[in-house]
Amino acid sequence: MAGKNKYEFEFIVNASPAMIYQFLTSASGLAQWFADDVVYKGGHYVFIWDDTKERAKLTKNRKNERVRFQWLDEDGNETEYYTEFRISVDDLTKDVSLTVIDFMEDEEDEAYMLWENQIEDLKHILGVH
Repeated sequence: MAGKNKYEFEFIVNASPAMIYQFLTSASGLAQWFADDVVYKGGHYVFIWDDTKERAKLTKNRKNERVRFQWLDEDGNETEYYTEFRISVDDLTKDVSLTVIDFMEDEEDEAYMLWENQIEDLKHILGVH
């Protein structure tokens, strides 16, 4: 996992924070848009993409506002890397946005395109576009 860059991207989602939150915290919700499959077992989430499995621990969880998954190494120890989702509502426009903070080896443009596709999948599931 060495050599990853930290990125922060914001996307307008315009669904209720409670609806978005469900898809950020439940294994079944995450499996619908974030990974091929997600299993919650023994206090850890196992994220499965193709032949890759990554384990994470939920380290921040503020209902309808913020979720952080701290990635674990092969021995189950926390790494310096995490993926965080923040839900916010603009006071003026009432737009609901989802901010993603993630660490990736990709260049910023590639990382943004990956997350843009993921968020489009989430919007589709939420029924918003």
